[in-house]
Amino acid sequence: MRWVFSPSKAVKPKISAGVKTTVEQQAQALIDTVLKPKHIQPPPPDARFNYVVDIYGKWYGNNFSFCAQYACPGPNALAPFFEDKFARLECIDGQGRFSLAYKRYTGEWVEIYPDLSLAQCLGAIKDDPFFEL
Repeated sequence: MRWVFSPSKAVKPKISAGVKTTVEQQAQALIDTVLKPKHIQPPPPDARFNYVVDIYGKWYGNNFSFCAQYACPGPNALAPFFEDKFARLECIDGQGRFSLAYKRYTGEWVEIYPDLSLAQCLGAIKDDPFFEL
Protein backbone atom coordinates (compact mmCIF):
# COMPACT_ATOMS: atom_id res chain seq x y z
CA MET A 1 0.00 0.00 0.00
CA ARG A 2 1.11 3.48 -0.74
CA TRP A 3 -0.15 6.89 0.35
CA VAL A 4 -1.03 9.25 -2.47
CA PHE A 5 -2.35 12.79 -2.58
CA SER A 6 -6.10 12.94 -3.02
CA PRO A 7 -7.35 16.48 -3.65
CA SER A 8 -10.67 17.42 -2.12
CA LYS A 9 -13.71 17.62 -4.31
CA ALA A 10 -14.40 20.95 -5.94
CA VAL A 11 -16.91 23.03 -4.03
CA LYS A 12 -19.98 23.80 -6.08
CA PRO A 13 -20.97 27.47 -6.10
CA LYS A 14 -24.07 28.64 -4.27
CA ILE A 15 -26.77 29.92 -6.57
CA SER A 16 -28.48 33.12 -5.51
CA ALA A 17 -32.26 33.22 -5.24
CA GLY A 18 -32.35 35.88 -7.97
CA VAL A 19 -30.52 33.64 -10.44
CA LYS A 20 -32.81 30.72 -9.60
CA THR A 21 -35.90 32.84 -10.13
CA THR A 22 -34.59 34.19 -13.44
CA VAL A 23 -33.77 30.68 -14.68
CA GLU A 24 -37.21 29.37 -13.69
CA GLN A 25 -39.06 32.26 -15.36
CA GLN A 26 -37.12 32.21 -18.63
CA ALA A 27 -37.18 28.41 -18.83
CA GLN A 28 -40.94 28.37 -18.24
CA ALA A 29 -41.38 30.95 -21.00
CA LEU A 30 -39.40 28.72 -23.40
CA ILE A 31 -41.41 25.67 -22.34
CA ASP A 32 -44.77 27.41 -22.80
CA THR A 33 -44.02 29.18 -26.09
CA VAL A 34 -41.78 26.71 -27.94
CA LEU A 35 -41.40 23.24 -26.43
CA LYS A 36 -45.00 22.40 -25.49
CA PRO A 37 -46.57 23.51 -28.80
CA LYS A 38 -43.87 21.64 -30.72
CA HIS A 39 -43.81 18.33 -28.81
CA ILE A 40 -47.18 17.85 -27.10
CA GLN A 41 -49.78 16.49 -29.47
CA PRO A 42 -53.18 14.89 -28.81
CA PRO A 43 -52.95 11.16 -28.15
CA PRO A 44 -53.19 9.01 -31.26
CA PRO A 45 -56.43 7.06 -31.70
CA ASP A 46 -54.69 3.68 -31.52
CA ALA A 47 -52.22 4.61 -28.78
CA ARG A 48 -49.76 1.76 -28.33
CA PHE A 49 -46.54 3.69 -27.95
CA ASN A 50 -45.28 6.25 -25.41
CA TYR A 51 -46.01 9.90 -26.12
CA VAL A 52 -45.23 13.23 -24.41
CA VAL A 53 -47.99 14.66 -22.21
CA ASP A 54 -46.10 17.38 -20.28
CA ILE A 55 -42.81 19.30 -20.28
CA TYR A 56 -41.53 21.15 -17.22
CA GLY A 57 -38.37 22.32 -15.45
CA LYS A 58 -37.08 21.30 -12.04
CA TRP A 59 -34.12 22.15 -9.79
CA TYR A 60 -31.91 19.29 -8.57
CA GLY A 61 -29.24 20.89 -6.36
CA ASN A 62 -27.20 23.22 -8.60
CA ASN A 63 -28.72 21.75 -11.76
CA PHE A 64 -31.84 22.88 -13.53
CA SER A 65 -33.28 20.04 -15.62
CA PHE A 66 -35.83 20.09 -18.40
CA CYS A 67 -38.11 17.07 -17.99
CA ALA A 68 -40.69 15.40 -20.18
CA GLN A 69 -43.52 13.27 -18.83
CA TYR A 70 -44.58 10.40 -21.08
CA ALA A 71 -47.81 8.42 -21.09
CA CYS A 72 -47.56 4.63 -21.48
CA PRO A 73 -50.88 3.48 -22.98
CA GLY A 74 -49.89 -0.07 -23.94
CA PRO A 75 -51.41 -3.11 -22.20
CA ASN A 76 -47.99 -4.25 -20.93
CA ALA A 77 -46.97 -0.91 -19.38
CA LEU A 78 -45.45 -1.09 -15.90
CA ALA A 79 -46.76 2.37 -14.99
CA PRO A 80 -49.18 4.77 -16.69
CA PHE A 81 -46.58 7.58 -16.81
CA PHE A 82 -42.83 8.11 -16.49
CA GLU A 83 -40.49 11.11 -16.38
CA ASP A 84 -37.31 11.56 -18.40
CA LYS A 85 -34.86 14.47 -18.25
CA PHE A 86 -33.56 15.65 -21.62
CA ALA A 87 -31.48 18.78 -20.87
CA ARG A 88 -29.45 19.95 -17.86
CA LEU A 89 -28.15 23.40 -16.98
CA GLU A 90 -25.37 23.15 -14.38
CA CYS A 91 -24.42 26.37 -12.62
CA ILE A 92 -20.65 26.88 -12.85
CA ASP A 93 -20.11 30.22 -11.13
CA GLY A 94 -23.23 31.18 -9.17
CA GLN A 95 -23.70 34.34 -11.25
CA GLY A 96 -25.54 33.07 -14.33
CA ARG A 97 -22.96 31.03 -16.28
CA PHE A 98 -23.96 27.45 -17.05
CA SER A 99 -22.73 24.30 -18.68
CA LEU A 100 -25.33 22.65 -20.88
CA ALA A 101 -25.68 18.88 -21.28
CA TYR A 102 -28.08 16.53 -23.01
CA LYS A 103 -29.04 13.02 -21.96
CA ARG A 104 -28.14 10.18 -24.31
CA TYR A 105 -30.33 7.15 -24.84
CA THR A 106 -27.94 5.25 -22.54
CA GLY A 107 -28.77 7.56 -19.62
CA GLU A 108 -25.36 9.26 -19.72
CA TRP A 109 -25.18 13.07 -19.55
CA VAL A 110 -22.99 14.60 -22.27
CA GLU A 111 -21.82 18.17 -21.74
CA ILE A 112 -21.68 19.89 -25.11
CA TYR A 113 -21.44 23.54 -24.06
CA PRO A 114 -19.15 24.13 -21.04
CA ASP A 115 -19.64 27.89 -20.49
CA LEU A 116 -22.75 29.73 -21.70
CA SER A 117 -25.06 32.45 -20.48
CA LEU A 118 -28.68 31.59 -19.71
CA ALA A 119 -29.92 33.11 -22.98
CA GLN A 120 -27.39 31.07 -24.98
CA CYS A 121 -28.41 27.87 -23.15
CA LEU A 122 -32.11 28.42 -23.83
CA GLY A 123 -31.37 29.24 -27.47
CA ALA A 124 -29.41 25.99 -27.82
CA ILE A 125 -32.25 23.98 -26.24
CA LYS A 126 -34.67 25.61 -28.66
CA ASP A 127 -32.60 25.12 -31.85
CA ASP A 128 -30.04 22.34 -31.30
CA PRO A 129 -31.04 18.84 -32.50
CA PHE A 130 -29.42 17.25 -29.43
CA PHE A 131 -32.42 18.40 -27.36
CA GLU A 132 -35.19 16.88 -29.49
CA LEU A 133 -37.68 14.70 -27.63
